Amino acid sequence: METSVFKRTNFIGAQQISPSLYNLTIGLTLCWGFFVNWLMMMTIPVESLYAIDHRLFFIGYFLCCMAGSFILNRSENPLISFFGYNLIVVPFGLVLNVVVSQFDSALVLEAMRVTGEITFVMMLLGSMYPAFFQGIGRALFFALLITLVVQLAEVFIFHKSHPLTDWAVALIFSGYIGYDWARANAIPKTLDNAIDSAAALYLDIINLFLRILRILSRR
Repeated sequence: METSVFKRTNFIGAQQISPSLYNLTIGLTLCWGFFVNWLMMMTIPVESLYAIDHRLFFIGYFLCCMAGSFILNRSENPLISFFGYNLIVVPFGLVLNVVVSQFDSALVLEAMRVTGEITFVMMLLGSMYPAFFQGIGRALFFALLITLVVQLAEVFIFHKSHPLTDWAVALIFSGYIGYDWARANAIPKTLDNAIDSAAALYLDIINLFLRILRILSRR
């Protein structure tokens, strides 16, 4: 069995669906994740999250995300994959709750709007130029790796954070949206693949949102 949804280039036997239903499933799965995140931010007091030991919080966060990724990559059952997707959505929702609480609501709404616009444009470009976006995966990976190393050095060695790194990460994740969207439409169009692809896009979009929020807050 393949270890990544985007390596499932051969049709194994699951029932394929139409391109429109496939893309609709990706969109609905993404909307579900964002709705769960919004619901968590509206109903979970951020004070209760601060009360949790930060070590236990991050251990639980990484364990849930790793379990969700494992289920998504291993399962070809859409219901099981959807469960794995939620194992990623919920811990990210807790982190979003903590982060968003530090910013003004108008700024958060502006960051959401900008993220939505960029996501739409990058998905459109990914549909128009799939070959280009499928070919930049390695460049995006190394660019992100280098940027994160630079950012860690700035924080732990120089004790500062340069705004250019936020712009770089935002640009990289914008590219990842087009990249993952192009890859999502290059694999067999099944319900399970749609859910797994939505999980990858969800991570791209959330990371882009967080960076845009930081960029806007610097104003």
